[in-house]
Amino acid sequence: MGDTEDEFKVKPQEEEKEKLIEDPKEDPLPNKKRKRIGAGIAISLCMLLFLYFGITKYFTNHFCFESEINSVDVTGKTIEEAKGLILQKYSLNLKEREGKTEQIKASDVGLKYSSEEEFIKLKNSQNPFGWVLASFKAKNTKMSVEFSYDNDLLNERIDRLACFNSSKFTEPKNASFKYSDFAYVIVDEVPGNKVAKDVLSNLVANALSKGETEIDLESAGAYIRPEYTSKSEKTIEARDLLNKYVSAKIDYTFGEAKESLEGSTIHQWLEVDQNFEVKLNESKAKDYIDALSKTYNTVGMTRSFATSSGTTINIGGGDYGWSINVAKETQNLIAAIKEGQTITKEPDYSQKAFSLSHENKDIGNTYVEIDLTKQHVWFYKDGSLIVQGNVVTGNLGTGHATPQGVYRLKYKQSNTVLKGSDYAVPVTFWMPFNGGIGLHDASWRSEFGGRIYETNGSHGCVNMPSNVAKTIFDNIDVNTPIICN
Repeated sequence: MGDTEDEFKVKPQEEEKEKLIEDPKEDPLPNKKRKRIGAGIAISLCMLLFLYFGITKYFTNHFCFESEINSVDVTGKTIEEAKGLILQKYSLNLKEREGKTEQIKASDVGLKYSSEEEFIKLKNSQNPFGWVLASFKAKNTKMSVEFSYDNDLLNERIDRLACFNSSKFTEPKNASFKYSDFAYVIVDEVPGNKVAKDVLSNLVANALSKGETEIDLESAGAYIRPEYTSKSEKTIEARDLLNKYVSAKIDYTFGEAKESLEGSTIHQWLEVDQNFEVKLNESKAKDYIDALSKTYNTVGMTRSFATSSGTTINIGGGDYGWSINVAKETQNLIAAIKEGQTITKEPDYSQKAFSLSHENKDIGNTYVEIDLTKQHVWFYKDGSLIVQGNVVTGNLGTGHATPQGVYRLKYKQSNTVLKGSDYAVPVTFWMPFNGGIGLHDASWRSEFGGRIYETNGSHGCVNMPSNVAKTIFDNIDVNTPIICN
């Protein structure tokens, strides 16, 4: 058994030896394969070298891979081809509001290169033998060139832009103010879409020179913007000042009558100028005071007057009565409005009636009445007759008749000399009421009344007996009405 097992174990080793003896007969076949592979590699290397040098030769006159000029791919282009391609593709895009766009092409403005040396420099900086590595590095593959353009063509193109068509843009408007419910509110501004031509022209010129391809008009600040918006400090200040003015309320009193001025009228006098300064129209304030004066001034008005003779007459003319000082009261009113005052007041008067009454009752019950026909005078004080008597008034024959009307006593003076072109007479009691015409004693006369005035009257004054003149002089006050009827 043991021998048999040994024989079994040895047999495979012998078979292996036999195989080893046979292998040398098969060896020539792999050597042929190696030769073929070697030949293939050599051919391939030759082809690669041929291709490499061929491409190298090509890139001697053409831009290498990844070459960009002004963001235009010029790979494989000659300098002349690159120059043409860049101009062909160049377009300046104008990005406008509401998603609108416009373009300015190179041909529109006669665009050309400021210098062509940059192309040569870029091409010369590229090693044609390094074309394989060009794809992996940016150095010497990218650059920008500057342009020049025809100014006249540029201006013409800008003029033709749709954004400058007046029918297609909206003017910007500042915030404004509206008077509503007794107060001012701010009305929002209108942004509009009008472009500032000078600004856009400069932006376009700069972009063209640098070869830039887009301008966002909004972010570049090319749109004309409202100077004052609803959020501007100046706008808010103006609104607050307007509301201060219209908060004023002025009640004017005229005896029992009253006139009220408030915001509903005042707001019509207010303006806001282009610098958002609030202006109060002073001429309109004056018109308001003028209207009050026409209604409540009584100087020269026709009055109904109950005479001492028992008749009621209508008499006008003269200088007696209420007269508003329009200039001064206008300024008072403007000041009250600007301070936002709420007040009740009388207007400032240049002249007041002697009586506190207004309108047709302003004569009151203290006055001097002169009946030019009856040649008689009456003096009442607080409704009581103080004195009366005959008088001599202006000479009708010489054209010196005493004027009718309601006047006021200007002043009173004792012991003075009255002078004229042909007279100089001393009087003890002088009470002027109409220029050089007044009440006075006339010691040179021995009689008064009747028809003396028709041929031997005064130069217009009212001559009175001394006792009558003295009584009136001692009891009368300045501004007392003098009625000549």
